[in-house]
Amino acid sequence: MRKTILVTGATGRVGGQVLAALSDTGAAVRAFARDPRGLPGGVAGDLSHPDTLVPALAGVDRVFLVWPGIPVEPRVVELIAEHARQVVYLSADVPDLADGEPPSSFHQEIERQLRGTGLDWTFLRAIDFAANTLAWAPQIRRGVVELPYGQASRSLLHERDIAEVAAHVLTTTGHHGGKYVLTGPESVPQAELVRTIGEVVGREVRWRELAPEIALERFTEIWGDRAFAEARLAAWRSFVEIPERVTGTVARLLGKPARTFRTWATEHAAAFR
Repeated sequence: MRKTILVTGATGRVGGQVLAALSDTGAAVRAFARDPRGLPGGVAGDLSHPDTLVPALAGVDRVFLVWPGIPVEPRVVELIAEHARQVVYLSADVPDLADGEPPSSFHQEIERQLRGTGLDWTFLRAIDFAANTLAWAPQIRRGVVELPYGQASRSLLHERDIAEVAAHVLTTTGHHGGKYVLTGPESVPQAELVRTIGEVVGREVRWRELAPEIALERFTEIWGDRAFAEARLAAWRSFVEIPERVTGTVARLLGKPARTFRTWATEHAAAFR
């Protein structure tokens, strides 16, 4: 009997694309989300309530796992290990966590839990998503984006590349223990990203440099976490001198280059108009 691949976070930006990419391969898929209506094999549930995952795991041997930033629930990993043989986890660009070392992010904690199971695991350590620039949309519409560190070079990643890599790893062999750092194909200054969006929507959009101390207060208010805001600004500052790294992992796994930011912006132009 053909085994099923469970996709968690199936209504999210990446999870929805993973469903589509897996469906293109002919794989049997099951969607897990709070509201899975209209999705293949949809099962309603919430990872903050691990028992809701039990019916979704029936007959499943592979899992695409997305953690939505809620407190870590070890029981989720335990249940996956009881039912499945393989898990592909959408992580972030984090270093390995040594035994006994306290995690600096939930990604590290979940990676450590998965490494401690008998699962065939693979981590997709994704650089920031191109989709995060959707937060700029109100400023794009006004014609001026006011943020710090315009010369910080970013290697933002198209969510469809993440999804296609996930589908590839879930449907081919040889990926156990893989820690794949996924990036876009080039590192582009943030001010140039803004200009690119302006070009694809047919409007001149300028970058206005914002003082980091003002940005810190604004981001703290928006995100509700001053330490996180400080960390993001520190990362942007570092990318002014040393551009965010670019890997060839997407091209190596898929046999084609990662999609450019211009491609992503063109596909999402309506969101900025």
